[in-house]
Amino acid sequence: MPPGLSPADPPAGAPRARERRQRVQAVQTGMSVLKGLARLGGRASLTAIAQHVGESPAKVHRYLVSLIEAELVSQDAASQQYSLGAAAIDVGLAAMRQVEPIRCAEGALQRLREELEVTCFVAVMGNMGPTIVRFEEPALPVTVNVRAGSVLPLLWSATGRAFLAYAGDARVQARAQAELAQAGPGRRALLDAADPIGALRRQVRAAGCASVRDANLAGISAVAAPLFDYNGRTVAVLTALGATGGFDPQPDGTVARAVRREAAAISGALGYRQEDPPASPAGRASTAPRAG
Repeated sequence: MPPGLSPADPPAGAPRARERRQRVQAVQTGMSVLKGLARLGGRASLTAIAQHVGESPAKVHRYLVSLIEAELVSQDAASQQYSLGAAAIDVGLAAMRQVEPIRCAEGALQRLREELEVTCFVAVMGNMGPTIVRFEEPALPVTVNVRAGSVLPLLWSATGRAFLAYAGDARVQARAQAELAQAGPGRRALLDAADPIGALRRQVRAAGCASVRDANLAGISAVAAPLFDYNGRTVAVLTALGATGGFDPQPDGTVARAVRREAAAISGALGYRQEDPPASPAGRASTAPRAG
């Protein structure tokens, strides 16, 4: 023990360590308040924020004052409600610019390929229809005539059906009607006779994924699930496919569960929250089941 220091005396660095811990705790509490406000929709009363973060209104108010000074929060003079400030919006926009569905899906593609030994890809809605933009194959790939850049049909591919069920673009619905008009009797027999497109959309939304067996390519089955952004819009579709003989496309099967799980994780990375229903095909919120 250093000379002159009794056992009751605290170490010389103790006050600084305590101050450091207090600063860290203050930052954590401040971020908790800010994130609580964001989760409440970006606008809420002091009471609602305090209840959400589990702190007293007086304590939360002190942190809100500091957040207002940093322009992370603002307060409406008339309603006294708090909302996200300009600086918080700038941070959010910068984060969203870094989020891109193809990049977010890379890990999921690799996991699906390795765990299930299936071919998998991500597609986006292009000018000509659902277009594959990222493609992964297992060590022993299934021979299919699709690659990055391939355009898939809406009615006969799992990828297209996932877009059809969730996308709000009227052009998607019009393209599906055109495909239906051009379909022969054999393909039409795969769909509901009374309401072919409507029944297909309801079926996919009820399962949270689209499944096909030999509908698009003979001997090939597939499962696809939508990827949602922070607004609940369908920005891409994640698909796994394989030879029909060894591939289970059932909505409650191993492949479908894995695809829905990975799609839900990607959607979360894109800012989508499960408590917020995705946009319906008509552009309105829907309470139908979602991916994951």
